[in-house]
Amino acid sequence: MPVATDPRILVDAASRDDAAVFQVAPDRAIVATVDFFTPIVDDPYDFGRIAATNAFSDLYAMGAAPLFALNLVGWPREGLPFELLGEVIRGGADVARAAGAFVLGGHSVDDPEPKYGMAAVGEARPDKIVTNAGAGPGDVLVLTKPLGTGVLTTALKRDLVSEADLAEAVSTMTTLNAGAARAMLTLGGVVHAATDVTGFGLLGHLRTLLEASKAAAEIEAAAVPLLTGARELAQRGAVPGGTTRNIESAAETVTFASGVDATVRLLLSDAQTSGGLLIAVAPQQADALVEALKREATPVAAAIGRVVAGPAGYIRVA
Repeated sequence: MPVATDPRILVDAASRDDAAVFQVAPDRAIVATVDFFTPIVDDPYDFGRIAATNAFSDLYAMGAAPLFALNLVGWPREGLPFELLGEVIRGGADVARAAGAFVLGGHSVDDPEPKYGMAAVGEARPDKIVTNAGAGPGDVLVLTKPLGTGVLTTALKRDLVSEADLAEAVSTMTTLNAGAARAMLTLGGVVHAATDVTGFGLLGHLRTLLEASKAAAEIEAAAVPLLTGARELAQRGAVPGGTTRNIESAAETVTFASGVDATVRLLLSDAQTSGGLLIAVAPQQADALVEALKREATPVAAAIGRVVAGPAGYIRVA
């Protein structure tokens, strides 16, 4: 990436944060992100909802309020009817409406493999931006959605489960992180860092946060919430390629206690779609954050570990 230097650039790609942040006024910053992917469920409407929820998630991780989005579409014009694409776009539009945002256009290309997502734009006060770089020793790590979407959607592709078996996973993947962001912001400056958990898995995104924060962390494996059936399906071999790559990458900076079995290690690296927020909060306010998340009815509100002093990016799983 080219290096951009300008005082209006508050967050760029250097810290591998969730979105770019550009200040346009003393009290206003624009927050922008983009995400798209291939279908992970069979229902086109649900695919659109999941992809849009995932795209807006990066805004919420920064503490921003969505403004509008532009659709990104790859579609096989000779292979799939446009009626299906209409359902995909309808799903995305419904999510945008729920987020209080508008879909103002987009771009499409003829593509043998369908793809959908959004470029999403939001706004925030510059002094309220939550980055991935502020966590410090003692901070409690709180997660707002269970893990396992990668394993469950892979199981669907391999006919190990039915679409009905994915109801819980679809529900979490289509739950906007708006409530989690509101809970995070109501506590003011006691939330020191945040990110959302997506393709690099819990351990991968935690490592990025820790590298940006120049700290290490300890995680309690038993405290990490999992989707129903995720453990069993992982044991049956429903492991996405992205998860396998994440496991290999984790070996560089993660140490596991002997009691953490191979399946749990896998799920901690499972490549998520539209996952929850991972929030680093001051220890004296951790209980208050958990209660605020519960009031917002986030899928889970689990304290899973803490930030500690140590080599940047290193994680110990107990």
